Amino acid sequence: MDLFAKMAGHGFGEVHVRRDEASGLAAIIAIHDTRLGPALGGCRFIHYDDEGAAFTDALRLARGMTYKAAITGLALGGGKSVLIKPRTPFDRGALFSDFGRLIDHLGGRYITAEDSGTATADMDTVRTQTRWVTGVSKEKGGSGDPSPFTALGVRRGIEAAVKHKLNRDSLDGVRVAVQGLGHVGYYLCKELNALGAKLTVCDIDAARVERVRAEFSATVVDSTAIYDVDADVFAPCALGAGINDDTVGRLKVKIVAGAANNVLAEARHGDALKARAIAYAPDYAINAGGLVNVAHEIKSYDETVVRAQIHKIYDTILEVLDRAQKADISSHIVADRMAEERLAQSAR
Repeated sequence: MDLFAKMAGHGFGEVHVRRDEASGLAAIIAIHDTRLGPALGGCRFIHYDDEGAAFTDALRLARGMTYKAAITGLALGGGKSVLIKPRTPFDRGALFSDFGRLIDHLGGRYITAEDSGTATADMDTVRTQTRWVTGVSKEKGGSGDPSPFTALGVRRGIEAAVKHKLNRDSLDGVRVAVQGLGHVGYYLCKELNALGAKLTVCDIDAARVERVRAEFSATVVDSTAIYDVDADVFAPCALGAGINDDTVGRLKVKIVAGAANNVLAEARHGDALKARAIAYAPDYAINAGGLVNVAHEIKSYDETVVRAQIHKIYDTILEVLDRAQKADISSHIVADRMAEERLAQSAR
């Protein structure tokens, strides 16, 4: 893999790498842009088929964080860390302590938080080595799990998309197919169920599926069938690239709006959604609630202020979709332009 060509293609930036045989740490920290402030982005800890896939994931995710912070109006840059999860036994505490030392070495240019495969306890471990970490437990002075705040923002974004596409002010009776029932997916189902939405769900974890089925009377389908569900909204909340050549033609929905990062396998899949008259709420614009929450930990934390800012995601998504409709272009292009406008203003 030509790493420098990949970096250039995503507008980077800098990448920091650390390997430690004793702890099992294999870390990639991608810092995409710091014009608006220090780079803040979560720490992903999952298995990868190879190092190239891990680097590509880190680069794409970090770029998304830059645009997420910009379009949400946060004084933050974009970064992401990817830790390649060992396939042999390892000491989790030692691994995340080593990761914390790497972050501390960067002196505040990058601030980490939870992401797929990590939890509040891991951030507490990182905190023992550096202050450049958010999403730590309330007992340690943080705000705890950011997942409910991400879900709140996604729910508000879905409401905006429903208003734009279906001209409805309520989610009562709206059919939502939710893919992925991890921390964010579960809380999103809770938000949607409270407002009367009808849920169809899937996950590879049977226990997660049963929990959502029992608590929210959700209809369950196999993970391979979620793209074929006849619904109003498809909410991808698993890993990225869910909208791709194999799936975009199968969708039977009017809206794609969910919590996953990098929903589009490639930008052209956003054009494919537009061609099918499916409204797409760009991922980094709709799933910014968790970032808003942890961003407030950096200086001072007030949950009332955090929630008020997250509720404005409704306005952001509505503006993106309205501007895209008026200009007759794909919504992902409009979202990029809105983020780039703010980045350009900062440069001036």
